Amino acid sequence: MTIEPGDTATGHRGPDTVRARLLGPVELHAGGVDRAPTTPKLLQLLAMLLIRPGKTVRVDSLVHELWNDAPPRSVRRTLHTYVHHLRRHLDPDGDRGEGLLVTSAPGYRLEIDPAVVDVSEFARLHRLGRDLLTGGDHAAAAHAFRTALDLWSGPPLANIHCGPTLAAYTVYLLEHRRNARDLWIEAEIRAGQHREMLGVLRSLTTADPLDETLHGHLIRALGLSGRRSDALAAYQRLRTRLDDELGVEPCAELRELHRELLSERHPIR
Repeated sequence: MTIEPGDTATGHRGPDTVRARLLGPVELHAGGVDRAPTTPKLLQLLAMLLIRPGKTVRVDSLVHELWNDAPPRSVRRTLHTYVHHLRRHLDPDGDRGEGLLVTSAPGYRLEIDPAVVDVSEFARLHRLGRDLLTGGDHAAAAHAFRTALDLWSGPPLANIHCGPTLAAYTVYLLEHRRNARDLWIEAEIRAGQHREMLGVLRSLTTADPLDETLHGHLIRALGLSGRRSDALAAYQRLRTRLDDELGVEPCAELRELHRELLSERHPIR
């Protein structure tokens, strides 16, 4: 199974198409122009609406995000002013009525299709990759995961001063990115690209020396590449570091992989 060009978020769009990015700096493009404001509170307000595209976000949720436990005395009037200014950013000509940002009791809603937000495309490709991996089409799964990861241009909501809701949302996104990365590596190895992945895995384990999943991928790729001594050395380095810094042993999966290497059995793919 392959991914057609039109299946990704980078396909053809007309000049009036709305599209939004959260996987990096927050952007909202309409009419070919990025309409996202630069004022921190307005940008934070926009992000709150973008994480629930097409759905009403309650006023109390917006207040909690923007001011946490210290809202101003005239908080609803202040929020209404922010909404007014954000509408002007999204529709500077004022020719669409409420435009993209509509009042929807008990809050506000961005009138956009969730599919135009890059998070939705990332989730779709993530699901596709998992289905392909489960079905045994490892090369296509690797391509799907790689395409999903390519949607990221940096840390999520990188230009936002996050309050409690958006901070939790960034953690959620980063966990999904980590899962997609790990599944991409697994798919590449199962597709027979273990030698090609060694450089990537060396770099990732150097950057994150306590990540047992990454080390497991590296050890497995080394073993499959006929480099059993290097694989055993990588395991021993991880074991020493885990003991020195955390006082723990490698996880059960890594210990089993180590036993396989010692017994000269072929590592599990």
